[in-house]
Amino acid sequence: MNSQWRLAQRPTGLVDDETLRLTSQPVPELKEGQIRVRILYLSLDPTNRVWMNEADSYLPAVKIGDVMRGGGIGIVEESKNPQFAVGEHVAGLLGWQKYLVSDGTGVSKPPPVGIPLTAHFGLLAHIGLTAYFGVLDIGEPKEDETMVVSAAAGAVGSLAGQIGLIKGCRVVGIAGSDEKCRWLTETLGFDAAINYRTEDLGEALKRTCPKGIDVYFENVGGKTLEAVLEHININARIPVCGMISTYNQVNPEPGPRNLSRIVMKRALMQGFLVSDYMPRAAEAVRDMVGWYLAGKIQFRLDIVEGLEKTPRALNKLFDGSNQGKLIVAVSPE
Repeated sequence: MNSQWRLAQRPTGLVDDETLRLTSQPVPELKEGQIRVRILYLSLDPTNRVWMNEADSYLPAVKIGDVMRGGGIGIVEESKNPQFAVGEHVAGLLGWQKYLVSDGTGVSKPPPVGIPLTAHFGLLAHIGLTAYFGVLDIGEPKEDETMVVSAAAGAVGSLAGQIGLIKGCRVVGIAGSDEKCRWLTETLGFDAAINYRTEDLGEALKRTCPKGIDVYFENVGGKTLEAVLEHININARIPVCGMISTYNQVNPEPGPRNLSRIVMKRALMQGFLVSDYMPRAAEAVRDMVGWYLAGKIQFRLDIVEGLEKTPRALNKLFDGSNQGKLIVAVSPE
């Protein structure tokens, strides 16, 4: 039997018990060219919430009644497709379910790089590639520059900040608890960290970035972006990975009110999607794995056990209670 989370209604604000419905039905028999994948881990990301909205984003909105879209890693348990062997690991948009039956379209094999399977979410895949190309291709950090990262204790932000450190930047992280700030400075080596819940962000940025901000890795938007723009330097670069503060708002706040700072400071502010860089994935994998094995970069996982907990677990990304990359363990490796 296949357990599947299906979208029952469009959420208003956070996902609740009415948003999705857990269903169960037999796994269909394979046809020629198909594979059956048992899903091991699901990646929970802010974009899952975006896909639940009625409006299309960079992908079509999930339709009411459809299996909830989501990235995952699984193992091939049965194959009638010569491209996939039983026992191989595969990754892709496998969906919030226990099993996937597919012809292999959109399914890939994670690179065999000798690291734990979960590291493909914490270090590589869409998380690692987002941090790598956002920082290096758009941020273009230079030695002795100041780099600020919002949502810095999250999966992407923590990697982005460490890449900035590798490139010789002074790195300041913005996070939502003292524990997260300590992890950034004491474990990851950030030069400073700001708890935006307990400090005035503008004053804290002035204190921790006395030479201004050259690179801002943007994950949050809203008031955080407005505060950072007050401190950017001439020719600052702002890679826009996401704006998580707006995803659950019914009526998003206006602003930032100071976007004219981009003109005055001749700054570059550029949004990007990791899918734009998939043809160059091998480049990122090579460097990220090399840095990891050399002890220059690390990650941590927040693992929730059980497919049935997936919808509620997603809200951890928005209330700040996750500790690192959030994933759901669906079945044993």
